[in-house]
Amino acid sequence: MPMNATKYLTKGQNEIIRLAVPSILANLTIPLVGMVDTAITGRISDAEGLAGIAIATTLFDLLYWNFGFLRLATGGLTAQAFGAREDVQISLILRKYSSIAFLGALGLLAIQKPFLDFVLPFFNCSPDTEAFARAYFSVRIWAAPATLLLMALKGWFIGMQNTVAPMVSDITVNVVNIVFSIYLSLRTPLGILGVAYGTLIAQYSGLLVSLLFILFRYRNHLRFCNNAKLKYKTGSINFQLIIRSVCFILIYVGYTKFTADHGAVQVATGTILMKLFMLFSYITDGFAYAAEALVGRFIGEGNRNRLKQTIVQLFIDSFALSLIFTVIFSVCGNWSVSLMTTDSEVIAMGSSVLVYLIVMPLISAPAFICDGIFVGAAAARDICICMILSAVAFFAVYFLLFSYEYAVFAAYDVHLLVRSIYLTARCRTLI
Repeated sequence: MPMNATKYLTKGQNEIIRLAVPSILANLTIPLVGMVDTAITGRISDAEGLAGIAIATTLFDLLYWNFGFLRLATGGLTAQAFGAREDVQISLILRKYSSIAFLGALGLLAIQKPFLDFVLPFFNCSPDTEAFARAYFSVRIWAAPATLLLMALKGWFIGMQNTVAPMVSDITVNVVNIVFSIYLSLRTPLGILGVAYGTLIAQYSGLLVSLLFILFRYRNHLRFCNNAKLKYKTGSINFQLIIRSVCFILIYVGYTKFTADHGAVQVATGTILMKLFMLFSYITDGFAYAAEALVGRFIGEGNRNRLKQTIVQLFIDSFALSLIFTVIFSVCGNWSVSLMTTDSEVIAMGSSVLVYLIVMPLISAPAFICDGIFVGAAAARDICICMILSAVAFFAVYFLLFSYEYAVFAAYDVHLLVRSIYLTARCRTLI
């Protein structure tokens, strides 16, 4: 390899690590929150309470995923404006997406009751479970302004080549959530609702941290640009990213329903496999955020050499990570399943379907890295088409293999493979 290419790769690797590590550290705190919330609820409530909070949490997932464009579009566009040194555009992006986040939150607050009245009957839950879900949802929904603003600000920080600020904000959210959920649930009359209030307080704590970063480090970007206009066509980008989120929701709901159709054992097994796979995705997401920041920056700078070198290095890193996790899942997969459950039927099924988990890192790593690459390039159309194709593949494979007991796991793997193949092939258009 030529000396200058080696120098570029080394420099590019350092930048990738600098941006990826803070995001990885923040992501690793996320499972702790779910574990603590589950433990608290399990101690002070019965199965009805656990089910109610699980349903309400699912409802928030369905709502907030529709706003995923706030982080994705903001990150890619800001990175390009940063690379082009267009401070006015950076300020306009911050203002526009913060406004969209705030208005979106007001909309969620306005529709909360009709939304619950419409959606909850589909879960066919008991009156007690529904009551818990309504109570939890009615408290946590007031965190919507903070939650959506945090999405936009996180993308903006990443675009500004700063993953430390969102790391500090995310860790603040997760730590405050744990502390206040424990205290309010176990030490006050709120009981199980203390978990909801803990989340509410945590979201606004994270927002405060993010706003302080902007105030003290990026104060010049708070200025008003009265005569300036945003040069990016955000409408089409936002719409395409919303379609992407809808496809994710369809796959998520489909996976949950199809495992449920095969009984409680497959639901439990599928949940455990996803939790193990998420460990890999948490780390890979850190590299995807780095891809988002650097690709957008180099496109903004017009630096095609650095862009190409960075993309090559990102694929090398993702392949190395996928190999490591493939070995880990191969060696420790059965042990990991038995660590998370003592149910012999779940353990047996986990062993039977372990192969689907083992191959997940290899077939999904290119998709995760390419997501970051295409977000940085603001190439929302390719991301949208990719998710439509992968959603079609997921449902097609499941129904073609319907008689096969583990069809849902095969379908999930195929949808990851379709994403990787399509986006990897389209990467050539960027370089």
